[in-house]
Amino acid sequence: MEYRNLGSTDLKVSELGLGLWPVMGVYGPVDDSPIIASIHRALDLGITLFDTAPAYGNGRAEEVLARGLGASRRETVVVTKCGVPWSEEKKDYVRNSNYQEITQSAEASLRRLSTDVIDLLLVHWPDPNTPFEEPMRAFADLKQAGKVRFVGVSNFSIDQIAQCLQSGPINAQQISYHMFNRASEPEMLSFCEEHGIGVMTYGTLAHGLLSGTLTADTKFAADDFRSRGNAFGLPIFREGNFQKNVAVVERLKPIARDRGKTVPQLALAWVLRKSAVSVALTGPRRPEEIEENVGGAGWKLTTEELTAIEEVLKGAAGTTREA
Repeated sequence: MEYRNLGSTDLKVSELGLGLWPVMGVYGPVDDSPIIASIHRALDLGITLFDTAPAYGNGRAEEVLARGLGASRRETVVVTKCGVPWSEEKKDYVRNSNYQEITQSAEASLRRLSTDVIDLLLVHWPDPNTPFEEPMRAFADLKQAGKVRFVGVSNFSIDQIAQCLQSGPINAQQISYHMFNRASEPEMLSFCEEHGIGVMTYGTLAHGLLSGTLTADTKFAADDFRSRGNAFGLPIFREGNFQKNVAVVERLKPIARDRGKTVPQLALAWVLRKSAVSVALTGPRRPEEIEENVGGAGWKLTTEELTAIEEVLKGAAGTTREA
């Protein structure tokens, strides 16, 4: 495993990070045991950054992470989020980034994570009803109190980040970025690098599309979010698009094989080729997935390989975000 600085900070993070979004059940029900086993294996393999959020199972993912890390918490970087609380009235998560919500959410996360400090706290999604000065003021007070080390945002636009920067530092931005979602190239990546903001990528394996295990006949269960055909605004799993994208992945396999790698490893190296990226997140549900993913770090694609990949990706479908 290799390590990078988080943006312009002195915080060292592993190139690969483990994300706990699957605990929410987005790919179907998942037990705690294999997730905890995955955390243990990630630690064994040198992964030091773990990403979670209160909205991942209404706090369950944070509790699972605390159990999985145990005494190893001291050697890790824990990332969690705020600003998307559960609403009993709407029976759904809502966006709320006011000062009180941010500070109360952080306190609750500290308890669930069984820790006295959050290494990196992110606003999960921008709240259109709250001025950005409010979460930034909450961040400043939490840092002053020693409860948070670094702060950032997730899923923010360049303009929204720029507004936040008027009130204080932003150390990280978490975005969806993978071979089938290149909306952040080049503007967002360049902006973050210019401002010393470390980029964390999620959905790095295109939510399983780049696992290399799906076929044109794969059917997703009703409780798997991919069954809706849409992944964060991109219809890459929609009937027709999905079959074309599976064919794209098949064409990536020889490129990976010639390097002694798998498609997931190729996909991770492709994301990590960008100097703006501090860490690429994956959401494995089993230890063996972690073991494979680690092979995506510590090596670089050649110019010829990148050219071949670009040619293959021309066949991708559903890569334009829908309104």
